[in-house]
Formats: sequence, C-alpha cells, structure tokens
Amino acid sequence: MFNTILIANRGEIACRVIRTARRLGIRTIAVYSDADADAQHTRLADEAHHIGGPRPQESYLRGDAIIEVAKRTGAQAIHPGYGFLSENADFADAVEAAGIAFIGPKAASMRKMGSKAGAKELMAAAGVPVVPGYTGADQSPDLLQREADKIGYPLMIKAAHGGGGKGMRVVRESGEFAAHLESCQREAASAFGRDRVLLERYIEQPRHIEIQIFGDSHGGAIHLGERECSAQRRYQKVLEESPSPFLTTELRAKMGAAAVQAAHAIDYANAGTVEFIVAQSGDFYFMEINTRLQVEHPVTEEVTGLDLVEWQLRIAAGEQLPLAQAQITQTGHAIEVRLYAEDPDAGFLPGSGTLQTLRLPTPSRHVRVDSGVIEGDTVSIFYDPMIAKLIVWDEDRPRALARMREALAACEIVGPKSNIGFLERLTRHPAVTEGRIDTGYLDKHLDEFLSPAALDANLLLAAAATRLLVQEADARKRAAGSSDPGSPWGIADGWRLGHGGARQLAFAHGETPVEGRRIELLAHGYAGNYRITLDGAAHELSGARLQDGVLSLRLDGAMQRFHASADATRVLVHDGRQRLRLNAVEVYRRQAADADAAEHRIRAPMPGRVVLVQAKPGDAVNAGDVLLVIEAMKMELALKAPRDGVVAEVRATAGEFVEADAVLATLEQ
Repeated sequence: MFNTILIANRGEIACRVIRTARRLGIRTIAVYSDADADAQHTRLADEAHHIGGPRPQESYLRGDAIIEVAKRTGAQAIHPGYGFLSENADFADAVEAAGIAFIGPKAASMRKMGSKAGAKELMAAAGVPVVPGYTGADQSPDLLQREADKIGYPLMIKAAHGGGGKGMRVVRESGEFAAHLESCQREAASAFGRDRVLLERYIEQPRHIEIQIFGDSHGGAIHLGERECSAQRRYQKVLEESPSPFLTTELRAKMGAAAVQAAHAIDYANAGTVEFIVAQSGDFYFMEINTRLQVEHPVTEEVTGLDLVEWQLRIAAGEQLPLAQAQITQTGHAIEVRLYAEDPDAGFLPGSGTLQTLRLPTPSRHVRVDSGVIEGDTVSIFYDPMIAKLIVWDEDRPRALARMREALAACEIVGPKSNIGFLERLTRHPAVTEGRIDTGYLDKHLDEFLSPAALDANLLLAAAATRLLVQEADARKRAAGSSDPGSPWGIADGWRLGHGGARQLAFAHGETPVEGRRIELLAHGYAGNYRITLDGAAHELSGARLQDGVLSLRLDGAMQRFHASADATRVLVHDGRQRLRLNAVEVYRRQAADADAAEHRIRAPMPGRVVLVQAKPGDAVNAGDVLLVIEAMKMELALKAPRDGVVAEVRATAGEFVEADAVLATLEQ
C-alpha cells in the first residue's frame, strides 16, 4: 500500500479521498488554485501546494504542475477524483511515465472509452447491446443532417468526447437539427476541446441505470450492483438510488453480466461505471463507461458496506479485487441528492457567494453528508456550485425516502440561493415515490417541482409567531439591562394595560422587493398568545413556544409543530413538508425605478464568457428573442429580450469575459 498520495482535485471529492486515506494511515497531499487558498481540502490534507490561477485551465487542468508537486513531495500515487483530469488518458500516461501510480484505469482503457463513437463500436463488437445511430468521423453538417434523417426522430446529438450532460441535445424534427447541432458542437468544443458529435435514436421515457464495476490488473472484473439515476434535469443527475425500483431480479442479473462483459472488453482495472439506457420494455442499451469514480458512488457504498476509495487504492497498488462476485451483497436502500448553489425558479441559474449560514443534518447510521465547504466558505464562480451531497440509508425504499425528507428539512442555507426546496418537492412527488420517473420527466413537468405561486397560510402564520417571539425575547434582554428591568413599560413586547397592543409585521418573500411579494400581517397580543390578521382573515394563535429551533403552538385550536429560526433580517419555518423563508422588508431599500430601468437593460446574470452575439443596434426584437449567449460554469445561458423593442446598443463582443450584473445590451426606451 502507498505511504503518500496526491489528490489532483478539490472540494467534496478531495475531502472524501482524504478521509479514507487517513483511516488507512496514508499521508495526503492537496493542490489548490488561487480561488481555493482557504478551501477545506487544503486544511484537511497533510500538505497543500499552490498550482496556479483560479480558472481550471490555470490550475486543476495543469497536469505538469500537479506531477511536479507529486515528485517534490514524494507522492507515490495520484488520485484524480472526478472531473478535471480524471478521464484524461494523456495525464494518466504522464503520471505513469514519472514513476507515479495513477489511481484509476490504464490510459489504454480510457482511450477506448474516450470517444463515445469508438466506445459504441467496441461494445457492439463485444456483444453488449447498443442504440442504433451514427458514430462516423465525417462531421460535415450536410452528412450529419442526412444521417439524422436516416436514423429518424426523435434523435439525440451527443458530444463524442464529453460527459456530465454537456454537449447533448434532443432533436424532434428535421428542421430543428442544424441549430441544435451548431449549439451542441460549440458547447462540446468549449467544455472538452473537441466538437465531434455522434447521433443516436432517442428512446422515449427511458430509465438511466448504471452498474458499478471494478477490475484489477490480474484479469479480474466484478460489479457491485446498480444505481438508478433516472431523475435528471437537462441530462444532469438530480437523485440517485440503489437498488433500482424498476429492475426485476432477472433484468438486474443480465445488466450486471453485460457490465462485466464491457469491463473485460477493454481490460479494465480500478473503479468504473457502465451506463445503460433502459426502455420501458426492459430492453437495455450501452451508453458509455465513465472511467473514474462517480459523484454518486456513496449510494453503492451504503448498500454494500464497502469503501470504494479504499478499493481504488488497493487495486492501484497492485492488489487483487478484495472480494469475488459471489461475495458481494446488498442490504437496504440508499438515496443521494446534491445540494447546489443554484436558483430553480430562475432556470437553475448557478450561484456563488459566501455561505453566511450552512446547516446540514447530523451524520448518523442513516444519514451521511459529503461536503467540501463549511459555514463561512465561498462558493466560487470558477467551479461546480455543489455545496454538499446528502446520502441516506434505511431498510427499504419508503423508509429511505422518509429519511431523505427529514435530512432535507434539517438543512438551511443563507447566502447564495439553493435547490433545497426543489429537492424537497422532488422527494415527495408521486413520480418519485412511486418509482416511475424517467429521464425526461423533470424537463417535461418542471413546474410541478418549482416553488408554488401561493404561499401556505399556516407557514405564514408560523413565521409571524416566530418573529413575534424573537422580538419579545430580544425586548426582555434589553429591558434586563435597563434601570428598571421589572417594569412592564420597559419591555416592548406588545403588552398594554388591559389588552395586547397591535403590531404591524411586514415581510418580503423573495430575494428582492422587485421580484418578491410583500406580505403584511397585523398582530394583537403578547407572550405566545396572538390574534393575527392575514388577508382580511383573523387567526387565533395560543401557547406559542420557540425552544431549540422548534416552534409549537395552537393554531385555530389545533396544536402544530414547526422547525423555526429567525434573526434580525429573516425568518425560516418548516412544517415537515415544505419550508418558507421570509425577509424583513426593512432590509431592502431599492427604488421602484430600478424595476422600470431593468426593462431595457440586458445584464449578465453571473460572470462568464460571451460566446455568441445575435443582435446589433437597430434590430427589432420580440420579448423572448435570444440576444446573446454566455458560457458560465460549463453551461450556456441564453440572454433574451425582456420585452418587444429595438436594440439601442450592444456592449459586448464574442469571446469577451464579463462580470456579473454587467449591462451587455440595451433596448430603446
């Protein structure tokens, strides 16, 4: 076994590898960019060394700099994590050439899978089922159009050298093909450096089911069962689980055998994932092999009881597979979701900024938290905006879903917007609870998972009670330090001689008053007993008590319980099913004129690079027309006209890097 390893990655996966290495007594070396100088992985490792600027091309994609650090620190092996250089065959070769072990498959195996087109041809030759399509080297647009028409629609365009949902488009009719091809090639070239694509028939209502494989350098190969990843949005996995609720025992065995067959076909060693697309009929087809550890690997760890990172280390050190196929067992059900700094109600726009508050569930036998940040850290604009992965385990699927709902309810994030509410609605949706979600369901029915237009009245009343109780507690603390702490007149808690005084409460639901809704309530009473008027209706609240983050009260005669917290600027309440966060309206001082001005300005929603400018001064545009496209966090974002009008000026050019909130174009007023 190795004495020292270098981790050529950052964030959550770097912290994850460090934990296993430390348990095994292995010294760890971290690398970091300018943006990650204070990141958690640099603090957890035994050593951390700077390798360049904040952009991945300046640091985590600099294989030469990483290998130099490994040599200088005496690292015997390099773990690439996932993303960055993890599937770069040239990097794996360079590591081996430097006399350092690469903790992953051989470069030759990577190259066989590095092209989706070549991989499909290889798997078809090995007898693994593949989807009909075109994988040829001729990439002329006219030929691709003809091949697409020949395959038939709906059809999928995929980046041949990509992954992670980047460079993929579904085309439903011939007339849409050219535009989708151009966009797909542009995104692929930006994300992967190559714009080659492949075409394949699109399977309607498919399931995405992957098999975890392991091979060793002695010719052994086994699988550790499946993970279902059918809950996806724009080909990005949202929820993963094992075992799959869709598979029968017979189908599970067939897919496992096909995955092992695929591993043998490329002499695979170390951890990998064979991804299959599964039709409603039960027919399954090879998609790709991810030649690395997957983000969702904890799901497999929870049901098998195995540490996959430890297996990676042992196999890279030359050991045989720790267990034979017959020794692999699975117990219970595990589910994973990913907490992201993103805004689901704004098209899942990635976010960044300081995590002012970060509360995650307490780890236990049933709950696992894998994260690379803590409260006070910054979600950077330069990398994936993941905050944490929540993984739960229980004896069966219904109990595991209940555990996940509890774990999400315990989360609170203040700072960048997050997808917590979206995940809570996802884990309660019938398509998920009934185990029938397919890869296209979220995109087709996204409105069912976004924030409801109407706010829950009970949550609003609970928020008001929380605010009142906190105000009264603060008033008592101030009075305690006054010259007459026992005087009822010195305690501004709403008490009046013979009755409870009236207090106006005002909240804003939303990050700004322009986009948010103002909510006003009138409260009478004090000390946990209130009459609150909301939208003209009076509600009686009595016995309200806030203790250790739990609010209990009788609401219109019925006792109810909420998780609740509040400070000077915001209130958060959760009834066990959904959450509501309100902001004190006083925190905002934006003029109404800002909303009017925004109607003629097209701004960059976040830092990024302009990849396409489709408008010029004098152009007449309609609301919703795409004016510019920017690339940020490996995604293309279309900036559209907010209303009908005429373009007054365009302030950006293709290739230019722009800051968040920069005005890129304006319309005539």
